[in-house]
Amino acid sequence: MSKKILLLFVVILSFALLALRLASREGQDAAALADFAQCLAARGAVMYGANWCPHCQEEKTAFGAAFRFINYVECPDEPKRCLAAGIENYPTWIFSDGRKFVGRQGLERLAEASGCILPTPLES
Repeated sequence: MSKKILLLFVVILSFALLALRLASREGQDAAALADFAQCLAARGAVMYGANWCPHCQEEKTAFGAAFRFINYVECPDEPKRCLAAGIENYPTWIFSDGRKFVGRQGLERLAEASGCILPTPLES
């Protein structure tokens, strides 16, 4: 009976260690995404979109909680701002140098366009 208890203990301990490692990794990923999003904001990138736009939602989801750092304009709420920027489709990213990227870009493409560093495990 003691061998079964020991085996059960080892299995439970292994799962606990795996869970801690995954939680730590998620925390590191979240911090890296926050740094990436802050870099985009610092370089003047602005995302224009709409809540009902599925591609906008995909773009937002890719950032997770770090999306709060993104300069974002909700066009149905700020139509004059979007019209002035020449927004015709969602999402549209505009960089401070005037480059415009229409449609879902993904994190990797945004990293290439901005020069912001995206850690390789996070690329999408």
